[in-house]
Amino acid sequence: MPTSPPRPDGRQARWDRHNQERRQRILDAAIAVVESGEPGAEVHVQQIAEKAGLSRTVVYRHFADRSDLDRAVQTAIVDDLSGELLPAVTLEGTIPQIIERIVSTYVSWAVAHPALHRLAEQDSSVDGTGPLQQGIEKIAHQVVELISTAVELLGVEMSQDEADAVDPLVFGLVGAVFSAVRRWMARPERAPSAPVLVSLVTDSVWYILDGHARSLGLELHRDQPVDELLASAVQDQT
Repeated sequence: MPTSPPRPDGRQARWDRHNQERRQRILDAAIAVVESGEPGAEVHVQQIAEKAGLSRTVVYRHFADRSDLDRAVQTAIVDDLSGELLPAVTLEGTIPQIIERIVSTYVSWAVAHPALHRLAEQDSSVDGTGPLQQGIEKIAHQVVELISTAVELLGVEMSQDEADAVDPLVFGLVGAVFSAVRRWMARPERAPSAPVLVSLVTDSVWYILDGHARSLGLELHRDQPVDELLASAVQDQT
């Protein structure tokens, strides 16, 4: 005789939800404490507990140890940054406008949240795959898809080696942009100004993309919207 599936345990579901809410409360408190201090300032668990209205013991019930708590806070910070960046990775506008939109979004976020930015870039993982690196990879994946889509729509002919190189080259380029901004943020005096930095980084990325396009026989125009470029390519193919 078939047995009925076990009935959902309402008390367990409520307890799980309570734990999730309390864990989020601790993370929100940790982020608030970090933001209220200077970049790189030491944050104690007691400060986080007091901000959350809990005891240190309760905080540690939701995290294995201090490293687990720190990593969870870093992940929450990077998720917030990714939430700002991912919507900017689209084909709207000219190529320099697309680059500038992405770079400007990152720089603006970093300037607005210097203490969170400093904490996010600290990588305590053994293999170098901390939350920020994972966030960079998420953005890079999105950019790879964007470029791959554009290359396909433009009908660019590429050798297998060139096609295989798109992924590592884009990852390197995205990583270089993050590294430039991180270095700029870490300097005692942020010079040049944020708008000038965004402009220079945008130009650097544009020169690289334009150079690769020319080597593939594709002439890009700095002031041409991408949708016009794609429409022109479709016309040429018909």
